[in-house]
Amino acid sequence: MSSPRDPDVPPLDWTDGAVDRLVETRRHLHAHPELSNEEYETSRFISERLEAIGIDTIDSVDETGIVALVEGAGNGPTLAWRADIDALPIQEVGDASYKSRHDGVMHACGHDVHTTIGLGIAEALYARRDQLQGDVKLIFQPAEEATPEDEPIGAEKLAQEGVLEEPTVDGIFALHCMPKLEAGRIGYTGGNVWAGSDLVDITIDGTQAHGAMPHEGVDAGLVASQVVVSLQSVVSRRLDARDSCVLSMGSIEAGNSYNVLPERAEMTGILRAFAVETLERAHEEIRRLVANVCRGFGATCEVEFTPGARPVTNDDALESTMVEALQSRWGDDVIVEHPPQLAAEDFAAFSNRVPGCYLFLGIRNEARGITHGLHTPEFDVDERCLAFGTEAISDALIEVASRW
Repeated sequence: MSSPRDPDVPPLDWTDGAVDRLVETRRHLHAHPELSNEEYETSRFISERLEAIGIDTIDSVDETGIVALVEGAGNGPTLAWRADIDALPIQEVGDASYKSRHDGVMHACGHDVHTTIGLGIAEALYARRDQLQGDVKLIFQPAEEATPEDEPIGAEKLAQEGVLEEPTVDGIFALHCMPKLEAGRIGYTGGNVWAGSDLVDITIDGTQAHGAMPHEGVDAGLVASQVVVSLQSVVSRRLDARDSCVLSMGSIEAGNSYNVLPERAEMTGILRAFAVETLERAHEEIRRLVANVCRGFGATCEVEFTPGARPVTNDDALESTMVEALQSRWGDDVIVEHPPQLAAEDFAAFSNRVPGCYLFLGIRNEARGITHGLHTPEFDVDERCLAFGTEAISDALIEVASRW
């Protein structure tokens, strides 16, 4: 057996061509990315690959989602593995042979890797189903990157449509590419994994006036600038410093003339925290602060929050069992603790319903310049992560099922 951190070879010498298939699959997906709720070709590709493996229990859900079931030979739990399949509206740079062929669309968050490993797990478990106690449900989920709207999307929509039922899922797992973690490693967090996120929309109304006579109006642009500066005190002074939270204002629009004070300013941002209670407390403080700042300048305001993904927190028992299964095979220098992330992920729609465990997959290779962050046009992965991730997770799922 070769080391999963050997820069030249995959972690295992698979003689049946499985490693090559994983690389080919990832490169095909990377070259043909599709945006949220538009993953029709991706969905068709996944279905065809599952059928080729020999899996005959395959269902479509929400038009582009796919659910497949690998039935084990023995009695046991129903575990689930989730892989997200959508891409981002980003123009890829670089000259890789597998560069995106769709202008302005790119797998810049590693969902091509997640999908590839999901298919690899399906193939590995199907081949070893005589060793599997219970079943493993493979959930290929669309629209993880979609912006929250009035209707449920992504994981929440699939959960509402029953993907955790028939058979009922006892525990669900997932992983995510992590650019700060070296390829050949898997990270776990010991609790919090991803933050919950809420969109923030603030509208400030003042009174238009000539730029030469500002005293005759209420400058909504000036008020907005004061609001942005003051909002930074919500996290630093109004919330418990032990509760991780970040508030970022991403856009401000006001006015359309050199010499006219704007009567309206519109601001958007995003709020993130590891606990719903922290988000709710921040809502109260933001409303209070914005209202008071506007009142002081004679302006009025409206503050709205749109709930996004909820915080993802691992189930203690499930995470412990999974980490023990991984470390027993690979060691604690390969399966390592990693800090949680204040980015957001919609996996909580599943893990708030059944026990969940979310892991990080190392993809970094500094020697090859593979260091760019998620959601950047230069993003890429060390493809050795494909075979390692597939092998490690497949083994661990069989072990977790046997321990249930």
